[in-house]
Amino acid sequence: MDHSLDAPPLERGEELRGQLTLGLFDARRIRLLERVGVATLRYGLVALLVLWGGLKFTDLEAQAIRPLVEHHPLLGLLYPAFGIRGTSALIGVVELSAATLICLRRFRPRLSALGSLLSVATFSITLSFLITTPHVLAPDNPFGGFLMKDLILLGAALYTAAEALAADRASSALPTRASAPQL
Repeated sequence: MDHSLDAPPLERGEELRGQLTLGLFDARRIRLLERVGVATLRYGLVALLVLWGGLKFTDLEAQAIRPLVEHHPLLGLLYPAFGIRGTSALIGVVELSAATLICLRRFRPRLSALGSLLSVATFSITLSFLITTPHVLAPDNPFGGFLMKDLILLGAALYTAAEALAADRASSALPTRASAPQL
């Protein structure tokens, strides 16, 4: 049974019935709120990457991102090599790969961190469209607002990468059967 969102046990020195924050939250509830928040960030990020990554295999999406990609100094180089649909599909593969890796957090936090860092690169490139695409921030251009949401997604990817790396470090510090002293 998955207990990942169960209220975590209290740390030493924390009191269950101690002082309440906002009259509602004791230490255990605060930690549960944090765990739910991190899970929402992680799997919300996954859901969006799966959605957008999957759409990259459609002609509609390939044409929709064309004005952004063709003005980018690096991504624009992919069009002569792969064409419009091939370039879009390649971007989709990267996004779906990142989503898959992020989902591995419970079993392989290091790979999950890699997926989050891949997302960091993806959102950084997407945000660079704000600089490379002419008139993208003009009031009548729909791309500006659409791209700005990636600033929040970049923050989510950075946070989930750091959290997964911390979990990997903590799990590496735990003794395993092979390394446990033999009695």
